[in-house]
Amino acid sequence: MAATTHTVSNQAPPLVGYDVYGTDRALTEGIARHLAGADPELRDRASEELHELGRAAGSAQAQEWGVLANENPPKLRTHDRYGNRVDEVEFHPAWHRLLGHAVSAGLTDAWGRPHGHLRRAAGFFVWSQAEAGHGCPVSMTHAAVPALRREPALAAEWEPRLTSHVYEPGLKPAARKAGALFGMGMTEKQGGSDVRANTTVARPLDASGEYLLTGHKWFCSAPMSDGFLVLAQAGATGEGGPTCFLVPRVLPDGTRNTFAVQRLKDKLGNRSNASAEVEFDGTWARRVGEEGRGVRTIIDMVAATRLDCVTGSAALMRQALTQAVHHARHRSAFGGKLVDKPLMRNVLADLALESEAATVLMLRLAAAYDADTEQERALLRLAVPAAKYWVTKRCTPVVGEALECLGGNGYVEESGLPRLLREAPLNSIWEGSGNVQALDVLRALQREPQALDAFLREIGLARGADHRLDGAVKDLLTELADLEGVEARARRIVERMALVLQGSLLVRWAPPEVADAFCASRLGGDRGHAFGTLPHTLDLAAVVERARIPG
Repeated sequence: MAATTHTVSNQAPPLVGYDVYGTDRALTEGIARHLAGADPELRDRASEELHELGRAAGSAQAQEWGVLANENPPKLRTHDRYGNRVDEVEFHPAWHRLLGHAVSAGLTDAWGRPHGHLRRAAGFFVWSQAEAGHGCPVSMTHAAVPALRREPALAAEWEPRLTSHVYEPGLKPAARKAGALFGMGMTEKQGGSDVRANTTVARPLDASGEYLLTGHKWFCSAPMSDGFLVLAQAGATGEGGPTCFLVPRVLPDGTRNTFAVQRLKDKLGNRSNASAEVEFDGTWARRVGEEGRGVRTIIDMVAATRLDCVTGSAALMRQALTQAVHHARHRSAFGGKLVDKPLMRNVLADLALESEAATVLMLRLAAAYDADTEQERALLRLAVPAAKYWVTKRCTPVVGEALECLGGNGYVEESGLPRLLREAPLNSIWEGSGNVQALDVLRALQREPQALDAFLREIGLARGADHRLDGAVKDLLTELADLEGVEARARRIVERMALVLQGSLLVRWAPPEVADAFCASRLGGDRGHAFGTLPHTLDLAAVVERARIPG
């Protein structure tokens, strides 16, 4: 019998049993907007699928899977009981349930489906809010498709497996599996992001495109996967230059490929997912694309995973915001609900602006992938690295501030916020850190004028709608007019590009109170350095109300 002194009151109820998709107004409105011209049957089907996934993501079951997958991280088993090398990574059943649900929901299947990238991005955003770590193999499996298409024979063999909605774990020949997953191995300990410094060598066996690899990978993502795209120097001594290869875990005859998992990384967050150091020693591989063109080949995969970095960070922001608003609506202090306190309302509104701006940008980029016109491809060339730089950078402070909204409750593991906070920095590092993204934007600005033209056309669609946005665009053009010594200014330029792009999208599509608050604080400079310093004259209550979960 509980002591009367331990009666629980003034605590927020568990945020469980809700539709993650259906309760997100920025997301649902964005999907409706981008699918407005689609076939009505497709719109209905997409809505039904996303609502179903949203209810699953908000269920007690999925939340429990997320907890268990992180409390029971993967384990490496290098040898069997007889001393045979097996190099297997074992996962808790909760991980398999999360990953299986993602695959069955089509989160590895976007290429060629009508509005497939938009629908997949929304689903990835929704399901990542249940647990983010398993999104790594989901993302790489999806992103491997455009790289494999550079080798039509390989694409014909592997693409049906990668886009399958059947999750089949376990190592056996891919030809005998109903579905397969892909990982990636690019970086090495002596080079990191400088992949041209890689020392792994690929020696050709014959003219058929088969090679034997010798070397290592410092970071190999999702080592339990069926296949991997890796970079190696082609030729007996690497004279052929960086080349992309497909490395299967199991050979067609059923024997294990030489793929020695040396250890699993002990990471800050992303605990449910395995990242490994691996060694190749006569490892059989098939070339993907031309010799010496490996970076160009694999960049298609990188571009797709970078968009998933934006989507994943936007999902973390949304989940953190949701938890903060939920807590503030139910917690009373100093004579009233926290959500009604002007200062807390200011903080929540500020977080809501960041979340909605990230969501709207993510959906716009996904829709551009679906359009696949020359204009949209040019836009993506600049907008993806700029968005990847900025949205992933904003994720950590957003989650940290949301955690603080819960006070001491937020600092306790059971709240779920510490897991989100550990996860938050990952996407700013994965697939190229902030400096790598900024330098990529500079390369596009200097070498691909059509990309800047597409970017300016996009933000120009909101010209005249808000004087602060117009002023920010003018300032950006001044920055871009002088590219001398530009590398030292690269982050400043990319930040401004991301902000004016977000501002233009919100001015066109968000409610007036959201667009006004964003332009005043992010583009007009009427804001302090911390969250919760928005101008008090804005309609902050409406911004917070838009972000809350009904009920």
